[in-house]
Amino acid sequence: MRHVLVAPDKFKGSLTAAEVAATVADAVTRRRPEVPVRLLPVADGGDGTVDAAVAAGFRRVRTLVSGPTGQPVPASFATRGGTAVVELAEASGLHRLPGGTPAPLTATSAGTGELIAAALRTDCRRLVLGVGGSACTDGGAGMLSALGARLLDGAGDELPPGGAALRGLDRLDLSGLPSRLSDVDIELACDVDNPLLGPSGAAAVYGPQKGAGPAEVTVLEDGLRRWSEVAGAEYAGVPGAGAAGGVGFAALALLGATRRDGIGLLLDLLGFDGALRGARLVVTGEGSLDEQTLRGKAPAGVARAAAEAGVPVAAVAGRCLLSGDRLREAGIGSAYALTDLEPDPARCMADARGLLHRRVIQLADDLLEDAS
Repeated sequence: MRHVLVAPDKFKGSLTAAEVAATVADAVTRRRPEVPVRLLPVADGGDGTVDAAVAAGFRRVRTLVSGPTGQPVPASFATRGGTAVVELAEASGLHRLPGGTPAPLTATSAGTGELIAAALRTDCRRLVLGVGGSACTDGGAGMLSALGARLLDGAGDELPPGGAALRGLDRLDLSGLPSRLSDVDIELACDVDNPLLGPSGAAAVYGPQKGAGPAEVTVLEDGLRRWSEVAGAEYAGVPGAGAAGGVGFAALALLGATRRDGIGLLLDLLGFDGALRGARLVVTGEGSLDEQTLRGKAPAGVARAAAEAGVPVAAVAGRCLLSGDRLREAGIGSAYALTDLEPDPARCMADARGLLHRRVIQLADDLLEDAS
């Protein structure tokens, strides 16, 4: 019998992708016990990327790294068969800020570099770097420093961490970078195409989300401009250079990374095509289905891949802000939102699992009536 493939991203703030997938599977099985269900929680390179890799059979490697303000934080990466998956948010994400207090001028990506260094100590020949949800706007300078680069001011002293300090950068010494880097193919899993600088750049667009006011955005922009002048101005305008506060720039300019569509890369990594083979329906989703979803987020990537295989797609979400026409354009035949049952967002998040279960019962009644 053909199976249902459950491939959601997280409901941010309430359920992980694995929890969403398990809840969907339970509801489908209760309503249609004869229908096989296969789980493949997904991510697009941001939060949850390592979890998705582990759910697909990768091995989790735990370590301790520097958080965005320098404090030690537990983090992990995933590895399997010569491939390592590193998630920036594990080390340098907003949720790693002590007390949730922003540090827009001084937050560092050093912990991401420490995770990469740990991954390089394995036998990996391919390293996937998922970027998204970062707390810093340091252009990836902290990441490079943690890997052995030295960022020096005019007096030859090393710069302190953070994007603001980059204004004083005089020269960059890369002699301390591990030679092992040249043996590893680094792929940047990225779902944004922002450049490093300017009105669409890392500081202007994402700085305010990390606590930067107008004056601080200007400081960060100046720091990133100086960083690009020293590290590789020709990469500043490359799509994705502005990802994760400029970590994309450092990866592309100095680590030799290649940029790939985040969800496309992750679906390949997780074996989505194999899981899709023989499916009668795909259920995907995320916390909010909106216009941003259609710009490279996980549900859109899942729907696109399913459409190419001729498999229908339904979506679950905390809320759905897309019209039926927009959903169908993205390859999603129907959407089941928690707000259809509970319009209050706070209550939706508090009872996300129960509400999701009820919506999937309805989905099963609507779409799996013929269980042959």
